[in-house]
Amino acid sequence: MVAAGAVPLVLAIVGSGAANAAPSEIAPVAQRDDAPRAQWPAADAPNVNPYEGMHIPSDTKSSIQWSRQAPDKSYLAPVGVLHAPVPVPAVPPIAPPPGMFRFGDVTVPAPDWIDNEQAIQINDNAAQVEANLATFLDSVGMERSRSDRIAGQTIGTAAMGAVAGAAVAIPIELSSAAVGAVTGLVVGAPLFPVGLVAGPVLGAAAGAAVVAIPAAVAGAAVGAAVGAFNGFNAPPRVVGD
Repeated sequence: MVAAGAVPLVLAIVGSGAANAAPSEIAPVAQRDDAPRAQWPAADAPNVNPYEGMHIPSDTKSSIQWSRQAPDKSYLAPVGVLHAPVPVPAVPPIAPPPGMFRFGDVTVPAPDWIDNEQAIQINDNAAQVEANLATFLDSVGMERSRSDRIAGQTIGTAAMGAVAGAAVAIPIELSSAAVGAVTGLVVGAPLFPVGLVAGPVLGAAAGAAVVAIPAAVAGAAVGAAVGAFNGFNAPPRVVGD
């Protein structure tokens, strides 16, 4: 961990050394290689084909350009007659509210301690899984409002189930983390001094993960089943109800 943290510092030092070098140390080489070419940093930026996508507000944790707004839940079609999957257009993902994580029907504030790019990846992955599920439901004959309802509830209750499963297992996770920390200390001791810090930390994390991950997966599976069942059996609502 200490070594990894030092990498950016080393790169910064090396980069500043090259940038602060005297022109006589750099220019002759560049002129000798390609005299007519404009010299760095005066040369044009190399983005010959710059990316020009749709602007997404900075407070929205998403990068999916083709996202759509959350559907209106005042209408819900009956389940209808289902059939084997057939090709259908892909369902666009649903954009999250500004500053929020969105897991299907569940939205929670995105904490400040999570890196913005990581938050975007989390939202993008959740939205794409939900959209893929809605696409499949469309392909077996469900009307879009019903597909959205089932997909949203499935992903939302799966997220809640994962949190609940991990929370229930916290006492066991703590014991497992303690065992992992001791093991990590023993294994890392020969790598003094880094091993005395990294060994227990990594060991505790691994010990907790051994319990937390299966518990979260089990909770997510139960939650997904409950959400899908409720979405499938929700009574239809006509326009104006």
